Amino acid sequence: MENYTWEYIQKHPKETKRLLGIDDVQLRQLIEQGKILHQRKQEEIEKKKIRIIKAGGGNHSKLSEEEQIILMLVYLRHHLSFQLLGLLFQVSESSAHKLFDYWQKLFQNELPPSLLEQVKKCQEEMEKIREELTEHELIVDSAEQVIERPSDYETQKKYYSGKQKRHTFKNQVIVLPKGADIVDVVVGKPGPMSDIKICRQTFNKFAYQQAFSGDKAYLGEAQITTPQKKPKNGQLTEEQKEENKTLSSKRIFVEHLIRVVKIFKIAQERFRLHKSRYDSIILTVCGLVRLRIGSLILEIIESAESGQAIDFIMRHNFHIKLDFVP
Repeated sequence: MENYTWEYIQKHPKETKRLLGIDDVQLRQLIEQGKILHQRKQEEIEKKKIRIIKAGGGNHSKLSEEEQIILMLVYLRHHLSFQLLGLLFQVSESSAHKLFDYWQKLFQNELPPSLLEQVKKCQEEMEKIREELTEHELIVDSAEQVIERPSDYETQKKYYSGKQKRHTFKNQVIVLPKGADIVDVVVGKPGPMSDIKICRQTFNKFAYQQAFSGDKAYLGEAQITTPQKKPKNGQLTEEQKEENKTLSSKRIFVEHLIRVVKIFKIAQERFRLHKSRYDSIILTVCGLVRLRIGSLILEIIESAESGQAIDFIMRHNFHIKLDFVP
């Protein structure tokens, strides 16, 4: 019997974005990509396997590949317990956990979480983009996410955020003007680490003349334009207040993009999985967000004879996005 969730999505494609965080077209592209990745993975396993029984034997999953990928997306989007996820997809709690782990790790390296990550294998393209980025002021900001309290005292001290009064991870995003794309993302830093320290550790990814804009957490860094700070026992002038408003109106787009990341509740609520999984999962979410906003383009190549998906191409629209940035 077909799973109700997949059946519902096929009948109500306009609800896909609300349910899974990406629209129906993007979901179907992701499913085709997942099938190709799954086939390649199984072929690799088959080469290393010493068979006792004939290929095709043994237990088979109750869920189709489409349903398994949707299970992964439902977990990322809604952050259910694996017990509830298993009930929803009519599999055991352990099966739901295993299926999520398998597909999330499969997509991890195939959904680049940032523009720089996507082009890093092509040095020529990387240098070209780094040069073109200097013509724009990138926006930087960070956010904290609550994690489970570590068991040992030393780790508790390392991750305890005085600002949040809880144990947290800190993530930093650098985005294009108007939030057109995620240029760079850093995840899983200890909550108490200062925003400016994390940012300084990422400067080597950019050209030395690259300009940024940030909030007051980045005061003191020459490369980052920050708001005017009210002097002690004094007031800002009207001109300074207007400058701060103008800067805030440009910076707000990084807040909007962080909000889109948090649409996937795994990136918003208390992170319940082991902290060793954190980086991988949040980077996967960032890849899905880039797919959602159209800065990551997934193209499926179909066989001319059978019409079946045989390969895929990942592209970015960096230059197209910049055409709309003043």
